Amino acid sequence: MPFLRRFRLTNPLGVRGEDEAVIFLKKRGFAIIERNWKNRTGRAIGEIDIVAKEGNELVFVEVKARKSRREETVLPEESITRGKLRRLSRIAEGYIREKRLGNAPYRIDALLLVFSDSGKETEVRHFRSIFL
Repeated sequence: MPFLRRFRLTNPLGVRGEDEAVIFLKKRGFAIIERNWKNRTGRAIGEIDIVAKEGNELVFVEVKARKSRREETVLPEESITRGKLRRLSRIAEGYIREKRLGNAPYRIDALLLVFSDSGKETEVRHFRSIFL
């Protein structure tokens, strides 16, 4: 857990993005199960930002936040590569295995947040069922 604390202290934009993502999802009826989940057994495969439930389906949510949409800013969707999608899939499968959820239906979503320069407005884009 020390790494998580250090990460949270040094990446306030990421924390703010995840906090805003939780609010966004709750307003749309998602139940938040966990945040920043890492597998506890076997080889470390990474972290999933939010584990939620919508209806009877588990939803693994990758959150990407950026400060603005200026030209030099990398857009959030540009950081979700094929390799990232493969890792997210392995993390989701690891979660299901570790929690002994059997054949639970699941999907992987992405929430992309772009904060205005003033910090008062947030553009949120929700992509459902991202996959290879």
